[in-house]
Amino acid sequence: MEGAEEELERRSKFLNSLIEKKKKAVEQKQQHDRMNVRVRASDMPLSLQNHAFKTARNILDSMPTSSKLDSKRLALSLKKEFDSTYGPAWHCIVGTSFGSYVTHSLGGFLYFSIDKVYVLLFKTAVEPLD
Repeated sequence: MEGAEEELERRSKFLNSLIEKKKKAVEQKQQHDRMNVRVRASDMPLSLQNHAFKTARNILDSMPTSSKLDSKRLALSLKKEFDSTYGPAWHCIVGTSFGSYVTHSLGGFLYFSIDKVYVLLFKTAVEPLD
């Protein structure tokens, strides 16, 4: 009987963890909808993705609404933020229409849209010079 109780407890914990994951996913989706963000492709932890979304949203909101999008400013700001927070060799491409083919470090790739702007943020490996 003791084995059955342990199994029931194990299954209960497992189901509760699934419910929590689902709640977090729903909250994440709602947050993305509020920021008008859509992930197009990603190989990046959620915490870094959220950092990129919030940074991009703050930069876009700080730009005058009457002026044209300053894509260079957005790209430079995201790159500098990620370089200073997560180490060097981050690259950022921002625009409304572009193509790309890049090699990135594992866990360091994010392609998303925010409003009508597309952002490609990726990290490359840094190798010391001999």
